[in-house]
Amino acid sequence: MCRPVEGGTGEAEKLTVAKVIAAALRRPQNLCAHVWKTLNAILRCRTPALGAHHYRCADCGHDHLVPHSCRNRHCPDCQGANAREWLERQEEDLLPAPYFHVVFTLPHSLNPLIAQNPRALHSLLFECVSSTLLEFAHNKFGIRPGITAVLHTWSQTLLDHHHLHCIVTGGGLSADGRLWRGIKPCYLFPVRALSVVFAAKYRDGLNALFARGKLQFHGKLAPLAEPRAFARLVRKACRTKWNVYAKRPFGGPKQVLAYLSRYTHRIAIGKRRILALDQSARTVTFAYKDYAADAKRKTMTLGLDEFLRRFCLHILPSRFVKIRHYGLLANRGRDARVQRARQLIGEPVLATQPDEECELPADKARGKSQLLCPHCGCARLCLFSIVQPIRGGRTILPRADSS
Repeated sequence: MCRPVEGGTGEAEKLTVAKVIAAALRRPQNLCAHVWKTLNAILRCRTPALGAHHYRCADCGHDHLVPHSCRNRHCPDCQGANAREWLERQEEDLLPAPYFHVVFTLPHSLNPLIAQNPRALHSLLFECVSSTLLEFAHNKFGIRPGITAVLHTWSQTLLDHHHLHCIVTGGGLSADGRLWRGIKPCYLFPVRALSVVFAAKYRDGLNALFARGKLQFHGKLAPLAEPRAFARLVRKACRTKWNVYAKRPFGGPKQVLAYLSRYTHRIAIGKRRILALDQSARTVTFAYKDYAADAKRKTMTLGLDEFLRRFCLHILPSRFVKIRHYGLLANRGRDARVQRARQLIGEPVLATQPDEECELPADKARGKSQLLCPHCGCARLCLFSIVQPIRGGRTILPRADSS
């Protein structure tokens, strides 16, 4: 039965990404162990399979059960809390300076190769982008700026679209660390020059990985293991323009915090975009923005198997770090450099909160609801007991090769 969600009430509100995944997995799927582990974490999230905290209100005496979450970084229900915790740590490093937003995108002709080598080629993307920005800052201004880079691998229709969002400080420390040199808040670097250097660095990195035998070629990509075929692929990718996009600079730390709250822990699709699930026809309908048509809102209907395939394209390798810091914000010695930058700028950083229109990915009220009694609103919930998880095996649904 198809259940539209436009009304925002009733059964439609209960449509989630987990329910769509569960419906897709009713047919056997050929998935690797890491993908199965991720999908089962999403399916178990906030269910009896993970247990719960049992609270009792000291005022009205009502019980309140808070189910445990999986905290998997691919789970749409857990990213709100994860983003809040991350932002609390990052807010301390915000500087009273302008910030720039630059996006580096890989050509789609490399998508099949990236799909078979995600760890190596995403790491190369981080390396090439960070070195490009740091070199431009050093050569043009003689500074070491702060860079926060966030990896996104999807388009609005869940297809491969590998790109890096970079937040760059409008200024940085001099090479000897004695001066803070600011940048005019209207312009950072020429995007055409960034694109050329970025493409050349990634091309050289691809060739180096191939020469060292660090790339894998399976199935339809097996012919690329031959040097001439791989060289043709690289030349084809370099013939197209590599997209580097510089957005308008942020107005200050408050706007940066609002942006980070929306983008750092975003996943390919959240439940708000799921419009309908037709289990008999095995289709799902979701909303997306068509940026080729001025970001017009449209809908798309996919078969459940295709939806699951696209969703799994964006499950990152185990332990892969998708948010990285460079330059002034590099992890080693960051606190000392940030403190030195604040002293040289001579302005305190005001604690700010995101704008209402840029709220965190999940409802802010969710975190508060676990501390307030849902019956009387009192903040005197006492932990009564811990409900143990249901022990029933590692997977919720059988694999394709299970009997």
